[in-house]
Amino acid sequence: MPNDPAVPHRLLIGGAWQTAQGAPLARCDPATEESRPPVIAASPEQVARAVAAAQQSGWQASTPDRRLAALDRLVEAIGARAESFAQAISHEIGAPIDFARRGQVGAALDHLAAMRASFIAAPDDAPVAPDRPGDRVRYEPAGIAALITPWNWPLNQVVLKAGAALLAGCPMVLKPSELGTDTAMLFALCMEDAGLPDGAFNLLTGGAATGAALVADQRVEVISFTGSTRAGQAIAAAAAVGFRRTILEMGGKSPNLLFADCDLPTAIRQGLAHCFRNNGQSCNAAARMLVAREVYDDAVALAAALAADTPVGPPDLSGDHVGPQVSAAQFAHVQGLLGSGLAEGARLVAGGPGRAPGFARGFFTRPSVLADVTPQMRVFREEIFGPVLTMTPFDTEDEAVALANDTPYGLAGYIQTTDPVRADRVARSLRVGMVQVNGQSRVPGAPFGGVKASGTGREAGLWGIRAFQEIKSISGAQIPSLTS
Repeated sequence: MPNDPAVPHRLLIGGAWQTAQGAPLARCDPATEESRPPVIAASPEQVARAVAAAQQSGWQASTPDRRLAALDRLVEAIGARAESFAQAISHEIGAPIDFARRGQVGAALDHLAAMRASFIAAPDDAPVAPDRPGDRVRYEPAGIAALITPWNWPLNQVVLKAGAALLAGCPMVLKPSELGTDTAMLFALCMEDAGLPDGAFNLLTGGAATGAALVADQRVEVISFTGSTRAGQAIAAAAAVGFRRTILEMGGKSPNLLFADCDLPTAIRQGLAHCFRNNGQSCNAAARMLVAREVYDDAVALAAALAADTPVGPPDLSGDHVGPQVSAAQFAHVQGLLGSGLAEGARLVAGGPGRAPGFARGFFTRPSVLADVTPQMRVFREEIFGPVLTMTPFDTEDEAVALANDTPYGLAGYIQTTDPVRADRVARSLRVGMVQVNGQSRVPGAPFGGVKASGTGREAGLWGIRAFQEIKSISGAQIPSLTS
């Protein structure tokens, strides 16, 4: 068993740690560009053995009490390693350390607490109605679950999937991003502490080939994936062969609608902070700011000033600042879209292409604001996934809604207005899975997910648990505990 998660070439299969036997995958420190030990991928044979171990684990027959006890031990284990998780997240993806502690690890623990409460409040076996005790609905484990997770929230996204699968009764195989392997190693140690039977939780390392091999195994009955839309499309196609269940959480291009009656300074400050949070690398980032024309010039000036004052710093520096992009490829992607926006006529009011001043190395993007962005521009339509805010004016509410919905994605939407009737009307009109009004945060346990190219299914809370369960109706067989 590895004691040091910085050795990312160990797999957990059937309760035993073993050396990965596939190809090495290079990686580097996002703040310094120094090489780190490569991630060694699992071989196809090891992928098959992990699925077989899950199949033989017996976790699908576990009782609700046993699952709840395991979750409690998991929470305790994560809490005991909270600082180790924060350091691993900060080091491998470049998240500022204070945000890694508060935002990344804190969010994961909050989600587990919400799952626990939901699980207790909604039993897996209950009457269809109080006056029909002989007609019941059962929620049963859907089967072996493949969990494929991204690098940008390397603990939270694992927790949303693994915690839900655990409570649903599904044995699981986790394949994290090769850029989030250290965090996944720590999580695997916590799952050992949770006391699941051998094979109920398995960890595979690797990249796209490992994920494809896992998805291709027809013994896998549920596939929960967070990542790019292109990869999600491939997974959906592979899953369709066996009519297997998929939960897909993919990209976003979330609009933030600022109406003229909003508290403009607060809306700009909160909107910019949300866009730049996690170094701009969140799928639900409020990256498209749509502003009523009568306050547009003031909004642009405020956003430009705030972005210019946004500090950029190394991940290990305490405080609220923007850190590096996760990799050279991600840095190049952000730089390319910035250049595209300028070439297509967007007005640069803060930041711009190139590495942030003061850094000779590292993937540090300059916090940037592009104004006068139109729907025809790539920066309006494509996910940037960096600290870049685009701003577009609108004249009417109908135009604002049309602009907001003019995207292949449909993950989140944000509304800023003092008119509650308008807020409700616009929220209903947005084709997204989640809406937040006037900076209100989503409560842990609220369903997370989107529509259109942002995905299918929901994570978090009871919705996340049920995503890993099948529904069975039973009529005529009464259970004493339900009829007494």
